[in-house]
This record gives sequence, C-alpha cells and structure tokens, in this order.
Amino acid sequence: MPTLRLALCQVNPTVGDLAGNADLVRSWTRKAADAGAQLALFPELMLTGYPVEDLVFRRSFVAASRAGLQRLAADLAADGLGELPVLVGYLDADGPPQISADAEPGRGARNAAALLHRGAVVATYFKHHLPNYGVFDEDRYFVSGDTLTVVRIGGVDVALTICEDLWQAGGPFAVARQAGVGLVLNINGSPYELNKDDVRLPLVQRRAAEAGASIAYVNMVGGQDELVYDGDSMIVGADGTLLARAPQFVEHLLVHDVELPPAREPVDHGQQLADDMRIVRAKVSDILPLAPTGELARGGIIEPVADEAEVWQALVLGLRDYVNKNRFPSVVLGLSGGIDSAVSAAIAVDALGAERVVGVSLPSQHSSEHSRADAEELAKRTGLDYRIEPIQPMVDAYLANMSLSGVTVENLQARVRGVILMALSNQEGHLVLTTGNKSELAVGYSTLYGDSVGGYNPVKDVWKTLIWRLAKWRNADAARRGETAPIPENSIGKPPSAELSPGQLDSDTLPAYDVLDPILIGYVDGDLGREGLIESGHDPAIVDRVLRMVDTAEYKRRQSAPGTKISIKAFGRDRRLPITNRWREHG
Repeated sequence: MPTLRLALCQVNPTVGDLAGNADLVRSWTRKAADAGAQLALFPELMLTGYPVEDLVFRRSFVAASRAGLQRLAADLAADGLGELPVLVGYLDADGPPQISADAEPGRGARNAAALLHRGAVVATYFKHHLPNYGVFDEDRYFVSGDTLTVVRIGGVDVALTICEDLWQAGGPFAVARQAGVGLVLNINGSPYELNKDDVRLPLVQRRAAEAGASIAYVNMVGGQDELVYDGDSMIVGADGTLLARAPQFVEHLLVHDVELPPAREPVDHGQQLADDMRIVRAKVSDILPLAPTGELARGGIIEPVADEAEVWQALVLGLRDYVNKNRFPSVVLGLSGGIDSAVSAAIAVDALGAERVVGVSLPSQHSSEHSRADAEELAKRTGLDYRIEPIQPMVDAYLANMSLSGVTVENLQARVRGVILMALSNQEGHLVLTTGNKSELAVGYSTLYGDSVGGYNPVKDVWKTLIWRLAKWRNADAARRGETAPIPENSIGKPPSAELSPGQLDSDTLPAYDVLDPILIGYVDGDLGREGLIESGHDPAIVDRVLRMVDTAEYKRRQSAPGTKISIKAFGRDRRLPITNRWREHG
C-alpha cells in the first residue's frame, strides 16, 4: 500500500496580512520539505487569516487574496519547493470579484482551499457546510460549494474539505466514501473553548467512519480579537485509530507517515450523491518523490492537559496576540491586591514579559493596608513595573465642588482610577487592561468608565470561581518548576471586595460566588430559564434576584472591552441580546 508523509502545519496567521501569511506558508513549507514531507497542509483561510468578517465585501481584498494565491504558488516553485503539493486556505469568488456595496451580502464570496504544485493551482475546493451559530456568520459572507474535489496524489485519492464540513454528517464526507477516497484533508479555523479538544477526536473518528478513509485535520493556532485558536491538529486512521496529535496553543509541524489504500479507477454507479454534490477529479501524480529512507516518521500523540492549564494557555495566547498583532508596546492595569487583578497581571507577565507590564496601585482612603501590601507583593513576585498613584486628592477635589453621596461616591472613585489609567495610556502608549471577571459582567457589578475602562480584558470570559482555580493552579505550576509563585496567597484567600466604602465586601451585594456562578452558568451558558434553574435546585428568590441583575446589565456589557473567549457562550461574540427588551424570566 502507498505511504504518504503528511506535514500538518499548525501556524499562526494574522487577518489581513496576506504578505506575512504567505511568508509563513513558504517558511513552513520549507520545514515540511526538509522533513521529507510529500504533502503539506495549512489552516482554513490561511492566506487572509480567519475570520475576515466584512473584509469579504471589499473587492480589493478578494482580488488581493486571489492574486496572492497565484503569487504564492510561483514563489514556492522559485523557492525550490514546487514538487511538494501544498494545500492552503484562501478567499475566492465566483468569477472576477465584483462584490459591491449594494450587492446581496456575501453573494459570490467563497471560503476556499487550493492545492499548489509546480508553481500552479492544480485544484480548488469551496467549503460546503457554512456554520451560522455561535461566533460564526458564514451564511452572511459565503456561498456554499456543491462539489467535492478529489485529487490523486502519490497514487492515493485525496478529498479536500474545510472545517465545518467535518462538524456535520452527510455532504462532503459521505460523498468521499462514494468517491472511494483513501484520505480526507480537513483544514480548520476552529476556535478554542474549554474541553473542545475532548469533542474533536470523537468527531474526527465519526467522520473517518463515515468516509471510510483516514483524516488529516489541521487547525490554526493564535489569537484574533476575542477568539483564540488552540491547534490540536491530528491524524486519524480509517478505523478510528488516533495516529498523531499536535500540542495546543503553539505553532507546530506534525509530520507522520500514513499508510493508505491505492487509488482505484472511479466507477460511476449512477448513485445520487449526498446533498446533491458533484465530484471533480484532478491529478498531481501517481508517484511522488520518495521520502527519506530510514525509520517511518511518527508525529507522536500529545496528551491533553488539565482544564486550568488549558485555560491559562488560552488566556496567555489570546492576550499576547491581541497586544502584538495590534502593535501595542506594553500594557497597564490597576492592581488592587484582589484576585482578579492579580490573575490578570500574572497572565500579562506570562504573555508579554514583566518588562512590558505596568501595574498601578490606586489607593483611596478605603483601601486596606493588606490590599496595598498584596499589590506590592505581586509586583515583587512578577517583576512588573510597579507604581503608586493615590486617588484620594482627586476624589476630594470632586467632592469639594459637587454634592455627592452613597454609591455615587463609590462610582466616582472607580472613575478617577479609570482616568488615571487612561492618562498613563495616552502619555506612555500602553494598552489598558480591565480586569472584571465574567460573573461581575453578568450581574453588572462594575462601574461604567471606571473599573470597566480599558482596551482588552484577559479574564472577561472567566467565571469568578474559575479565577480562584486558575490562581491556585498557576502558583502550584510555578512550585513544580521551582519558580516563585506569582500570586500572593492573601489575594487568593481573602474575601473579595471593591473597597469603595468602609468594610465593603462583594457578599454585601451579591450571593456567594459558589451560589452565584452555577445560576449564571445555567442562565448565560446554558440558556436555562427561571423554571429550569429552580428545577435544578436553586433557591427561587436568589434566582429571581440574579436574573434581574443580569437582564438589567445588558447596556453595560454592550460597552465592555473585548476579551479572550474560552467558554461555549462568551458575552459579545456568542451571546447577543437586545438592550431594549421587556421579556423577563424572573419573578
């Protein structure tokens, strides 16, 4: 039986950087060739980055993608890499790109894959299943393909598919079985969410059974606005055996020799193909240049890590790429001595290095000595640039000129802190990080233009109870590696407080977080209504109270900073509710 040496190039493209992304393809194709690969594949929309969102509607962008693909094919050949077939995702259109502002949205644009060989595009494929749920709006942007492309490579019939084609039964994978292919390539831009790696392998195994073929699944890695891609590329045999699996959250070249059935002459039995698709066939060659002699290439199997480690890596990568891809030199955040700012600071230091993180203590007359000490202790442990900017003189100046009391004074303190952080941002060029967790965002426990001020929130999609778990995990991980634990134990153990009034605690206003979070997870992530939450065992009075807070805080969330998505339903990208809305679940 033929053996193909596959190279799955798990790389980190940037949306809109066509030249930089093409250079990534060229450099990683070189690595694949040096490893003796006979077929290399790159992620979905590799050339343009993913998702491109409304850039689809710009004729110049579509034209640049199509021209860039032709140039990439020629450049690979000029690099001496033309004999290696390379599958790459790109943005295409039906005929000349004539998308105009008054055209029907998305009509004509294609989420496409192209096989490059000997300086030319030898085959193309248009994505068949277009996702239109969660963070995806592909029905808005693309036209569905109706053809399965099958290419003969090294004497093996290989089908081309893209991401969502794998997530739905029928369609391309059913047609692949009808076409008698030995291998299905699936290129992906599959965003991370917690435990998604546990879902992918069984899914790929089901599609392998459906197609009766081995599957090479390559996914991108990196951050794009709120989304983060975790890689987790893999190769699965036709019998469902996991043959090789790449690590998460890092660029990686997965090289593996796969034994595959030889191509057969296609037989037209006159059968109806799934989803009324058609099959088109192309050919690279019956024989490819031999892989280097010696032992078979084995990509290895990376075992999944603990949930806390997985989430931490996602948050670090999401923040790093947001800062670096948007060319911010550094970040600044307020350090209260509490758990949220401590975890956010530790993430920032892991992502960017201590030299690019500024932490500012902003004490008021209500700030406890232990909070000031905890903020300073975190700065010492992490090595970040630590500053102290007392806010009380500025607060007093406001109060000397305005008659304010109660919660208004509390909000004033938060807004003065926001002014100081934004001033440092303007003066020194830092990106301001806000540090409110998902529980606080859910119930509106924040001050607009105060503690919510900032350009990015690394913990926006992290429930408060998970914040504590992450802090404990990060400290334990540091201890395992013989390093200093970044987060002071006092920040982890003390009761949470905004410290905006004497003796204030979060529990004065909110249910305990171990009570609050399960209700929020059911309501926000699970779309459970009041009755469903009560049936799950939650106290009706607390449910009503919590749901009332969530529903009335929608206007605040609409103005919140972007942040890394790690859950099945993040605010903003996933959960989109009207601000003006009189439907109420609570009593």
